[in-house]
Amino acid sequence: MGSGIVAAARRPSVADAKGAGDYVTEVDRRSEDAIRDHLARATPDLPMLGEEAGGERGDVYWAVDPLDGTTNFLLGLPVVGVSVALVASSRPVIGAIRAPFLDLAFSGARGLGAFAGEEPLRVSDRRPDRAVVATGFPFRRKELLPRYLPAFETVLREAEDLRRAGAAALDLAWVAAGVFDGFFELGLSVWDVAAGALLVQEAGGLVTDWDGRSAYLGGDILAGSPATHRLLRRAATASDGA
Repeated sequence: MGSGIVAAARRPSVADAKGAGDYVTEVDRRSEDAIRDHLARATPDLPMLGEEAGGERGDVYWAVDPLDGTTNFLLGLPVVGVSVALVASSRPVIGAIRAPFLDLAFSGARGLGAFAGEEPLRVSDRRPDRAVVATGFPFRRKELLPRYLPAFETVLREAEDLRRAGAAALDLAWVAAGVFDGFFELGLSVWDVAAGALLVQEAGGLVTDWDGRSAYLGGDILAGSPATHRLLRRAATASDGA
């Protein structure tokens, strides 16, 4: 499917607005259809939940983001990903993320490690004060800003720097690869975070929700190396009292 996305980028894309700053293109839909068809043939007994056409959850199901970073795609910014995860008993157990414009592929499985191609992934060992942390703004849900902004300020004060690339799945993959030291965001969906969270965990990192629990598939996520995750937890706790 990655080659189809690259080919489509050479043609103008018409976008429909799902909400303010939230778009869907025919490429999103075609990518999801292709993945759904493949998974239906490969695992006919497992339901699939996709960002665009929905679907079903089960005790075991596929969670798919067919084009993470649609706004980037429309702008010609190559930070765009395709994310597929198998979720079992509310935990991701298999994950794969492809960045077609960057020629990057990440994959992992619970207990078997995480990889970029054949290279094992490992989270960084930088100190929190040297950390470069990725984030995403809650632009779809502005009511979350009172909780988000204090955490943003705490991380910016205590870490070295922040980045906002615009594709949560790739942010998490880059945390697993040690490119970023951590990632935090509110209001995401299971298809945004499931595959990337698995990669971070298999690369030696920690992933929780903002309350320090394992309910990160709900979309409020803190992920990072153990040291940076502690910084993110402090930031999230500070935001609770804001």
